[in-house]
Amino acid sequence: MPASTADFKRAMGQFATGVTVVTTLDADGRPLGLTVSAFSSVSLDPILILVCIDNSSETHDGFEASRAFGVSILAEGQEDWSDRFAFGGSEKFTAAPLVTGASGVPLVPGALAHLECRVHSRLPGGDHTIYVGEVTSIGVAPGRPLVYHGSVFGRFEPQE
Repeated sequence: MPASTADFKRAMGQFATGVTVVTTLDADGRPLGLTVSAFSSVSLDPILILVCIDNSSETHDGFEASRAFGVSILAEGQEDWSDRFAFGGSEKFTAAPLVTGASGVPLVPGALAHLECRVHSRLPGGDHTIYVGEVTSIGVAPGRPLVYHGSVFGRFEPQE
């Protein structure tokens, strides 16, 4: 069966992922951010991660100009943060305060983990840009992850 965009979306919806909010500051110091499920570790030495940003996103140009970004790995119960950053507009930064990381990037309070990154490289990836970040700061908190599968949020239940 030939691959179609609709089939690809349906297939990828079967892959359960964690949910992240990725943030940066544009060239003028304004905060930018969006919900990202295309996130992965890349390397341990140096410590690298990647995020994929849609080239048509309102945040794309700001990310292109940025030298640093933050990744907040959302916790169970943080669906409101995911929903808020899934849409455009600057009001996502006024509805509830974010915390400021050591590098100056905004981060979601109460997230399971914060990774602050220096942009290591940018790679073309079709209709997305792949940002590889060298992790410069890490914060980790206890809790369970916010999980996304089949276009809905779910819960992680550990096996006993």
